[in-house]
Amino acid sequence: MELQTKALHAGYEKDSQGTMAVPIYMTTAYEFRDVEHAANLFALKELGNIYTRLNNPTTDVFEKRFAALEGGEAALATASGMSAIFFAIANAAEAGDNIVCAQQLYGGSLTLNTHTLKRFGIESRFFDVQNPASIEALIDDKTKVIFFESLTNPSIDVADIEAITAIANKHGILTVVDNTVATPVLCRPFEFGADITVHSASKYTTGQGLAIGGILVERKGLLEKLKGNPRYAHFNEPDASYHGLVYVDVPLPIFTLRARLSLLRDLGATSSPFNSWLFIQGLEHLSLRMKEHSNNALKLAEFLESHPKVKKVNYPGLKSNANYKNAQKYFDNGASSGLLSFEVDSLEEATKIVDATELYSLVVNIGDSKSIITHPASTTHQQLSEEELMACGVPSGLIRISCGLESSADLIADIKQALDK
Repeated sequence: MELQTKALHAGYEKDSQGTMAVPIYMTTAYEFRDVEHAANLFALKELGNIYTRLNNPTTDVFEKRFAALEGGEAALATASGMSAIFFAIANAAEAGDNIVCAQQLYGGSLTLNTHTLKRFGIESRFFDVQNPASIEALIDDKTKVIFFESLTNPSIDVADIEAITAIANKHGILTVVDNTVATPVLCRPFEFGADITVHSASKYTTGQGLAIGGILVERKGLLEKLKGNPRYAHFNEPDASYHGLVYVDVPLPIFTLRARLSLLRDLGATSSPFNSWLFIQGLEHLSLRMKEHSNNALKLAEFLESHPKVKKVNYPGLKSNANYKNAQKYFDNGASSGLLSFEVDSLEEATKIVDATELYSLVVNIGDSKSIITHPASTTHQQLSEEELMACGVPSGLIRISCGLESSADLIADIKQALDK
């Protein structure tokens, strides 16, 4: 099936009522047929619903549908994008290990990797996403994950996915790609060698800022990389917390299985069935929206590039942009999503422009149907020093815009009047 068809049909078999819309199963628990049935479910001898902290019929459709769009084998929905990122890392690494991360990351991801993971005994080492060759010097026998974004937020760089995954595969290391900004509509990292993708479903998936959620997807055939791999002994040895289960011996997608049985079970960052249902609605028209978001962003970027007050525009759809070649390679038809950023001379100038806009909303979110303007240095990346801001591509004069679905002419007119004041 083509992508748009999968977005409407994948993962759902109509129930006995024949409902066209996926039902919302608002329940915490499920009745077992008898004691043997319950025991078989817990022992994985049968598959089925146990408790909504672990699985739910509505969430199951969302997981299957998203995995189909991404071209993956299985998915795990979580309560937020940050929990999906944490689960991806914690499922691979433990105290004493390290991960290698791009320094151009969303502010929340930088804080997680720089500070929070340190308290769990996991070290983060950083590389410039524009220089993948620097990764190899950071790798040792305790490296468990290489983590980066396909389209970085807010520096708007396009990662060379094939170059990064080639290094990871050489050393038998898992790659985790945050594909939130590009979405599976524009970019499918598994086609270029990635192992795991994560998304904040709170962004383009829902499309209207309606719900918080995340999702983790594993590629097909990941078992082959994990089986017998000394970096991931916990997938190859009995799990004492689950009756001595050896994950590589289970004929199921094992990365998401372990994340579900261990992390989701114990930490409980579960997607609400209602939120999963909202995400399903968003997926149905995601491909249509991404075309419009991308078209609006390109027109706005072209205008900004011509304005004398703008020092630099970051948008890979521009032929003048350093990321244009990678965008043409990794994104369908070179469409580069709705996120862009631009620089002006100073913090004071950036603040003045943001406050002068009328149509844009000052919000720390992206991927909404309404256009959003943000000053990252004072919000999403406020916790970083001046040196750290420059390293991750967020100078104090940077303004980020998430182009919505309004008329491009109106979006340009509002930015123009703000710049000209």
